[in-house]
Amino acid sequence: MNKLLAVLFATFFAASSFAASHAGAPMAGASGAKPAAAAAAAPAKAEMKADAKAEEKAAKAAAKAEKKKAKADAKAAKKEADAKKKADKAAANAAATSTKAGAEATKDKAVATSEAKKDKAVAASDAKKEAAKK
Repeated sequence: MNKLLAVLFATFFAASSFAASHAGAPMAGASGAKPAAAAAAAPAKAEMKADAKAEEKAAKAAAKAEKKKAKADAKAAKKEADAKKKADKAAANAAATSTKAGAEATKDKAVATSEAKKDKAVAASDAKKEAAKK
């Protein structure tokens, strides 16, 4: 916006100077004097150049900041993904451990039941033998 205003101002000033210099007598061609418009436009040109440089610097700084922000965002996303991966792995390990513990408990219960049935069968067999002896 500042650049646009500077160009508008310079154009207006140059046009005014041009009109003023041509309203009177024509200038001497061999005098080597600078036309009034060129002399007046020099400061505006320098100002526009300075504005352009400042805008370029600001654009570079903004691009650099944007790049840093994107890099930081990518790093944070990677950390978050790694943390989620670890949490999922821990949950899977916990579920596997729980399932394994449940299977062990079921196995132990089955073994105990089997042993109890075996002991009962042996006791019944012994009782029948005793009964047969009498």
